[in-house]
Amino acid sequence: MSALHLTESAAARVAAIAVRQGGVPAILRLSVDGGGCAGFQYRFGLETAIAPDDLTTETAGVKLVVDPVSLDLLEGSEVDFVESLGGASFQVRNPNAASGCGCGTSFSV
Repeated sequence: MSALHLTESAAARVAAIAVRQGGVPAILRLSVDGGGCAGFQYRFGLETAIAPDDLTTETAGVKLVVDPVSLDLLEGSEVDFVESLGGASFQVRNPNAASGCGCGTSFSV
């Protein structure tokens, strides 16, 4: 089992964004920064290159990359893309998070 998992829904959304941005590689970077209302916050961004020490997992041709420092806080997480009446967003289901904020973008351990 991979240390991280990218759902089919998230992979499809990353692929669509990559196409809209002129065919950039379908690589999603997930990192963790200090801050947010709960202590740590998730950061998402399209990536053009994978660093040698990044952990990489792939779903449907789309790569999810995480740096080693962030991986300590994300081990075993699942990245999903969810659409609801309130909007659409990438969400992280993180088994390491002791608590999170209402918006779902920050967490504590």
